[in-house]
Amino acid sequence: MGALNLKKQARTKRKKRIRKKLTGTSERPRLCVFRSAKHIYAQLIDDTRGHTLAVATTLEKAVKESSETGGKTAKANQIGKIIAERAIQKGIKRVVFDRNGFLYHGRVKAVSDGAREGGLEF
Repeated sequence: MGALNLKKQARTKRKKRIRKKLTGTSERPRLCVFRSAKHIYAQLIDDTRGHTLAVATTLEKAVKESSETGGKTAKANQIGKIIAERAIQKGIKRVVFDRNGFLYHGRVKAVSDGAREGGLEF
């Protein structure tokens, strides 16, 4: 068993523990963040219907072409602002933040900060 596998198992345990307490509704969807080595993904999910309401990732053309410097953390902040903008267009102001088992610092924190700057409440 490698160190990477143990790390993944620990995140999965944290994720299950968190998800027991969090559910997203249509009035207050779950803002789920996934962080890979290169990219970051954010989704607004309505768990009662099982629908994804909005998505923002660093793979999008607009984010890739932006001249914003500062690396991955700056792009994560930008993703937070984009997901907030898309949520507000759909009439959503309040969300439940799901860090998906990741520790709340760095890029995960940057997404939440960007979403708050964009106008979301959680």
